[in-house]
Amino acid sequence: MSVKQYILETLKDHKMHMTLIDPDKQLPEASARIAKRAAAFKTDAIMVGGSTGITQEKLDKTIECIKGVTDLPVIYFPSGANAIAQRCDAIYFMSMLNSLNVRNVTGEQSKGALTIRKLGLETISMGYVIVEPGMKVGEVGEAEVVPRDNIPMAVGYALTAEMFGMDLLYLEAGSGAPEPVPSDMIRAVRESVRIPLIIGGGITSSEHAATVLRAGGDIVVTGTLVENGGLESQFEHVVDTVHSI
Repeated sequence: MSVKQYILETLKDHKMHMTLIDPDKQLPEASARIAKRAAAFKTDAIMVGGSTGITQEKLDKTIECIKGVTDLPVIYFPSGANAIAQRCDAIYFMSMLNSLNVRNVTGEQSKGALTIRKLGLETISMGYVIVEPGMKVGEVGEAEVVPRDNIPMAVGYALTAEMFGMDLLYLEAGSGAPEPVPSDMIRAVRESVRIPLIIGGGITSSEHAATVLRAGGDIVVTGTLVENGGLESQFEHVVDTVHSI
């Protein structure tokens, strides 16, 4: 079964939680320990990425270590064509739709496409939309962030992703955001498109997870919770909440 099929089949049964691991924040062995803890708490998939300066060597070693401790799908969440995960199970072939720099819309993708094809990697196309405040990813991606009160703008990007034929849509408030993407925005987007909707950024509690999923999200992504060992019980509550909705 492809990773895309796995996602679609899992969503028929329950909402999903994915754990994002930034390989540049710790040694590969430490990333593997994070993945093992996340798997024990029943996360549905591991996403690897987030850094802008990750080396090919560290990326490959991180994924090798992670795959040594879990059978969960490992999906590469790329920041550019400078490093492409050769051992991942799939790669989000994503376009930051509201970037003001064409490099983030189609440029990096065109640079990496031939390598991805030669490696035979599964690609999952995804529209990536940065919502205020955007945090570091909005800054680095040169995004014209969607204001939290501009629902028509968010819906417009969502429809663009679906009309382009993308498999998934990801609304991102940014790592460390004080709060998640607004519920009314998620609800409006959900009413406008049929493709699975990922919500990330600012989700630090089970209450946050429940709110964004009940508004219409399908998949919740968290990273900082499981990176911090002191928040393991909170992480477990988030995953349990996701699966109960």
